[in-house]
Amino acid sequence: MRLVVALMLCVVGLSASTLQTSTRAAPLPHDAYVWQRIWTPKVVAAAQRSAELVRSWRILLAEADRSGHWSKASIPWGELRAIGRPIIAVLRIDGRLDEERMPALLGQAAAIVAGADGPLSGVEIDYDCPTSKLSTYARFLSGLRMRLPASLELSITALPTWMNSADLERLVPPLDEVVLQVHAVDDPRRGLFNPTLAESRVRAFARRIGRPFRVALPAYDVRVTWSRDGGLASVEGEVPLLTGAAPGETLRAAPDAILAFLHAMQRAAPDNLIGIAWFRLPTDADRRAWSHETWRAVLTDRLPPARLSASLVPAEAADLWTVTLSNDGAIDATVPRRVQLDPACTLADGANGFRLVDGAPLALEGSGTGRLRPHRTRVIGWARCTEPRRHLDAAP
Repeated sequence: MRLVVALMLCVVGLSASTLQTSTRAAPLPHDAYVWQRIWTPKVVAAAQRSAELVRSWRILLAEADRSGHWSKASIPWGELRAIGRPIIAVLRIDGRLDEERMPALLGQAAAIVAGADGPLSGVEIDYDCPTSKLSTYARFLSGLRMRLPASLELSITALPTWMNSADLERLVPPLDEVVLQVHAVDDPRRGLFNPTLAESRVRAFARRIGRPFRVALPAYDVRVTWSRDGGLASVEGEVPLLTGAAPGETLRAAPDAILAFLHAMQRAAPDNLIGIAWFRLPTDADRRAWSHETWRAVLTDRLPPARLSASLVPAEAADLWTVTLSNDGAIDATVPRRVQLDPACTLADGANGFRLVDGAPLALEGSGTGRLRPHRTRVIGWARCTEPRRHLDAAP
């Protein structure tokens, strides 16, 4: 699943019918995407410890590049079967694929699904189709439905920009359900996810789609870089890009914002909204994803406040101190942008993303966008001080 750039919601042509909503007695069920080509032991461990939270896994099975060549993921089917959750195989198609290549993918996609060492409960196509090519995509989905076993449900990921097209409804007939992606890099001021915008997109989509649908929500951050003319140059997720020191920033998916959206859906969700699909399953090796503890807290609606502190810790030499950040809470804490040192500190320097800012008193400054996982400590610099107070002021 790839990020959508410059999304704009247009509700021209929405049905005039009244949207049916209701308060839900039970929370919406949760699916989770596992988006790895190679499953490491940490990925398997993450799936095992999260199994009771998840209705189904949505697992990257294979990916077609812009030339139509497929790369298959290496999946430990035996371990997945032992976890005991339904498995939906996801076929990712590069959004830059020439539409003339689409028919050739039909037989290949069906063969890849047939070769999976399942058992599978469904197949999902994740294709960031240009809005202008939805009619071609509709023909592809109809052809794929005829090639898949009737026992497998067929779903797709959908983009809010598709609501600009009268061809949106043409996608629906062969589908059992749809997953609407509501997070995007469209405005850095909104971050990766805006609950108000997401809610409006969900309600508009519910009027149009006429099928059960789920909403894809982010459990990760991204780093974006900008070109010299101010345009978006790159989006860096789990895998670092070779962008060097290009100017950029980290866009966050704030857990409290996403929980606010879930509360809104619980109070008055469209009747055809049937669940949430999380992108992506947090693992200990994924430095941009939420921690498992934070993800669990959001899914179970038990999100406590973050507890981060900055302090001076004595070093070996006299009057030399280490500047540390500590997360003593149960969820991720946002790394502060600025840590002000005690006036008793006369020399200092930063480390691990922080730099010294001259002034009175001295301060260490960072990007203000990273996360510190629960019960972790990070050294951000050192200071030479004479009898300072140990607890420091940290600003967001």
